[in-house]
This record gives sequence, C-alpha cells and structure tokens, in this order.
Amino acid sequence: MSQHNCSKDGPTSQPRLRTLPPAGDSQERSDSPEICHYEKSFHKHSAAPNYTHCGLFGDPHLRTFTDHFQTCKVQGAWPLIDNNYLNVQVTNTPVLPGSAATATSKLTIIFKNFQECVDQKVYQAEMDELPSAFADGSKNGGDKHGANSLKITEKVSGQHVEIQAKYIGTTIVVRQVGRYLTFAVRMPEEVVNAVEDRDSQGLYLCLRGCPLNQQIDFQAFRANAESPGRQAAVSPSPVAPETFPYETAVAKCKEKLPVEDLYYQACVFDLLTTGDVNFTLAAYYALEDGKMLHSNKDKLHLFERTRELPGAVAAAAFTLAPQVLLGPLMLLALLPVLW
Repeated sequence: MSQHNCSKDGPTSQPRLRTLPPAGDSQERSDSPEICHYEKSFHKHSAAPNYTHCGLFGDPHLRTFTDHFQTCKVQGAWPLIDNNYLNVQVTNTPVLPGSAATATSKLTIIFKNFQECVDQKVYQAEMDELPSAFADGSKNGGDKHGANSLKITEKVSGQHVEIQAKYIGTTIVVRQVGRYLTFAVRMPEEVVNAVEDRDSQGLYLCLRGCPLNQQIDFQAFRANAESPGRQAAVSPSPVAPETFPYETAVAKCKEKLPVEDLYYQACVFDLLTTGDVNFTLAAYYALEDGKMLHSNKDKLHLFERTRELPGAVAAAAFTLAPQVLLGPLMLLALLPVLW
C-alpha cells in the first residue's frame, strides 16, 4: 500500500459516521443490533436505499458504480474503493512477461471500525490463497455487540468467498478463477459516496473509473495493427505462447456468454491476448455476480464501452467481426471503435 501512501496497518482515522437515531428509544440505541443492520436503520428515517454495483475481472475489465465499462492497464497496487467505511485495494500483475496486459493477483479489503458494530477487520487474498476468514482468523466483526453484522462465508473452498457487511448494506464476492482473482460488490449509494472530500478522492476506481492514461486506447491499437512495423512499440501484450484462433475464441465464449455484450467481448479479447481459457470463466462469473448484485436488471448487459475524456464521457460500441485472426492484435483492426 506504500505505493499510494497507504498505511500498511490500515486506516488510522475514524470514519465519518452516518446520522443515527436519537438515544431515547431503547430499540434505537447505538449498541442495538438494529443499528448494525443498514436497511432496518435506513428505512426508519428515509426512503429505501439505492444500490449500485462494481466489478473487476479479467485483463482487467472494470464496471464502475455508474455502469461505465473500461479496460485498463493499472499495473501494481490501486484503490478500487476508498470511502469512510471500507477500503479495497487490488494489485495487478502482467499476464505475460513484459506485457502491459494485467490481471488481479492480490486483493486487500479493510473494514473500518464502526461504533458498536464491528472492529477493524482486514481480508487479504492472493493467487492460490483465497482464505475463508479475516487476517486475524475470525469470521465475523469481532467482540462488539453487533459483530455478526459482518460475516465471511466460504461458498466453494479456495474458489469463492462472500462477505456480508450488513451494517453498511454491502455484499462482496471474491473469486479465484484460474490463477487470478475477481471482485464484485453491491453497495448503497450513500455508502459509495461517503467520502470526506470528493475533490481529493482522485483514485477510487469503482466510482471514478481508471485514470485516462491507464485506459486502453483501442483506437491506437487498431492503428498499430494496421502498421505491423510499429507493433513492438505500443502492443498491449506480446502474443501468448498458445493463442486461440478467432473462431475458437468466439465459440468458447459463446458457450458461457450467449449474449454478445461487453462481458462476451471482454472474454474474446482476453482469450486472444492471453491464450488462457480460464478468462472465459472469469467473464462468465463476473456476469453471474452482476445478476445477483446489480439492482437494475435492465442494465445488466452493457453494449457500449466507455472511456473518460476531459470534460465528457465518450461512449462507443464495437462489434467483433467473424474472421479468423493470425494473432491477438489483429482482432483490434476488426473492432470499429469510435472515440
């Protein structure tokens, strides 16, 4: 975490707490389990909360809380979520030696101390190590009265973990697919936006997306593919030792992802650039987690890839052409991307 001036021991400042009910009613005291149940506490004083979803998977591909879909470089350690209640940091490493294409090899989640509900808890996963408990060996929020408002459950040993943080209305899904990790979260908008100073929160990938200089520029890759002599200079990744022919990649992705949305297109791109069939499952599980966690099922399938530009958001649709490719970069020449 030192790369981004983060404390290795976790956050040291107390989170800003949301407004809580008055202490007069014994059912609404700050040490009541009800206070540690976000929906029960929230519904007493305002309308039902709005939930949002963020996911990171594959090369990596990022779906933000605002339903923007980006493919990013973001090598090294980056903050995925950074608000008053929790921090999530991912570490991405090259898929191939010397490659700019990366995938998530490490994930750290810090649940900050919250009133009488939970102690600070840290969850950390790495390649080939997906723990079923927090770093201190516990599976809940500690010794406080509302400790069970934070729980970790192992769904599939070594492959799938779910963390329920009821005190902030949040569900997190962490998976290991092949060698790499995927992340998905469902979180209320109030919690998403609970930051001390929004102007200073420059790096919060789930909320703000990847920085412009970290987003993969498909237009440049397409131009590069049309000029073979320049490939070595700007290639997103070297050719994988065993790449799939285009038609094979399409067939494998179609088996799991019949709708040709951005999850499907991400799957095809990842197979052609990495040669690793496990990226098919990464895209599939990312979509399945989205089905479970996204509150608006009409927005589940995305068909436009977005790239943040100064002062505006540029949205572009691209379609994969049914042709056989000789190498991963040739795919990009077939993607009619408009930026």
